[in-house]
Amino acid sequence: MDTKEILKKVRKIEIKTRRLSDHVFGGEYHSSFKGRGMTFSEVRQYQYGDDVRNIDWNVTARYNEPFVKVFEEERELTMMLMVDVSGSELFGTNNQFKKETITEIAATLAFSATQNNDKVGLALFSDEIELFIPPKKGKSHVLRIIRELIEFKPKSKKTNISEALRFLSSVLKKRAIVFMLSDFMDDDYEKTLKIAANKHDVTGIRVYDKHDEEIPNLGMVPMLDAETGNVILTNTSSRSVRNRYKANALRLSDYFENTFKRGGAGTINTRVDESYVMKLLGYFKNKGG
Repeated sequence: MDTKEILKKVRKIEIKTRRLSDHVFGGEYHSSFKGRGMTFSEVRQYQYGDDVRNIDWNVTARYNEPFVKVFEEERELTMMLMVDVSGSELFGTNNQFKKETITEIAATLAFSATQNNDKVGLALFSDEIELFIPPKKGKSHVLRIIRELIEFKPKSKKTNISEALRFLSSVLKKRAIVFMLSDFMDDDYEKTLKIAANKHDVTGIRVYDKHDEEIPNLGMVPMLDAETGNVILTNTSSRSVRNRYKANALRLSDYFENTFKRGGAGTINTRVDESYVMKLLGYFKNKGG
C-alpha cells in the first residue's frame, strides 16, 4: 500500500470515528472513567458531554453560564490500546476483516480520550510485542496510531495474550485505562490478567466473525490456519467435525468472559456484522452508572 493510499484510509477512518467520539462517546467515556472525589484543580466552561454532577453552581451563577470543576486526576489519565495483530485478525466473511473493525474501535476510543485531553498509547502484539508507542496527547499522535493500525506488518502470526499483559504490567507504572482488542483465540492468561487488572482499569473487547464459531456444511474444503500457515483438508459435511469446531470456539469465548470477570476486568463482545457503537455505548453507560 503506497503512502497516498494509507493517508486516504487514515482520513476515512478519522472522519468516521471522530464523529462517533465527538457526538456519542465523549460524554460516556468521560463519566465512565473520570472519578469524583479527586483533588480539585480548577474550573472551566462546560463542554458537551461533561458530567453534570461536576457543575460548579456558584461560578455558574456568577457568570450566568455553566462551569464545571476539573480534578487533578483528569489531567493525568492515560489510555492504553493493546491490539492483537496476529494472523487470525485477517479473517472476515461479512465484507470486513476483524482487523478493520478493531482499527475503527481503537480509533474511536483514541479520539474519545483526546477529546478529554488524555494521553493515548498503543501496543501491537502477536506472540510478542511487535510495536510500542508510548502514551502522548494530541490529534497528530492519534493519527500516527491509526496509521500504524492500518499499515503495520507483524513479524509473527501467532497469539500470546499473556505475553502482552506481562508487557503492560512492566511498562506502565501509573494506573491507566486499558482496552485490549483481540479475537481472544488463546487461553492460559488468567494469572497475568489478574496482575494487570489489579493495577489498571482493564477492558477486553472481543471482536469475532460468525464463522469463528460455526462452519457451514460445504463438503471437503481446505482450511488455512492463519497463525501457523498449515492447510488442513476438512470434511465440513461431518456433523462431529462442525460440533468440535464450535465447541472449541465456545471454550475460548467462555474462557475470555470468565477469566476477565474473575480478574475484575470488563468485557465487550462484538461480531464484525454487528454495531460496535451500541456495544461500546451500553458498556460505558453501565460503567458510568
